[in-house]
Amino acid sequence: MRTKTAAMSIVSVVIRILIAFVVIIVIYGGATSCYDFGYRIFTEMPMSLEPGTDITVIINEGSSTRDIGELLEGNGLINDATLFVVQEKLSEYSGEIKPGVYVLNTSMTAERMIAVMSGNAAAEKENEE
Repeated sequence: MRTKTAAMSIVSVVIRILIAFVVIIVIYGGATSCYDFGYRIFTEMPMSLEPGTDITVIINEGSSTRDIGELLEGNGLINDATLFVVQEKLSEYSGEIKPGVYVLNTSMTAERMIAVMSGNAAAEKENEE
């Protein structure tokens, strides 16, 4: 009987250790993903170096930020539509993107594209200088 109890105790300890190990791996993976996403919000590089490629996009009336992000991603102007949504929400031009036809360049950052689509390109250029 004692051997059976000892064996069950050992199995129980091993299972707890394995569960703790899996939990640690999941938490570490989640934390790494969150850190990477947060870092990219403020440091996302343009898709290409200067001079880049001009791409014309049309923002329709009633387009959501998600729709715009997916349009830009589909046209190769940004890497991640979800990241674009967060960048727009955190930008000084949040909620100011206007419908229209825009010529954007693959060498522009998402922040610069948001400024252009908000009609604030001149102010954004002044800030860069």
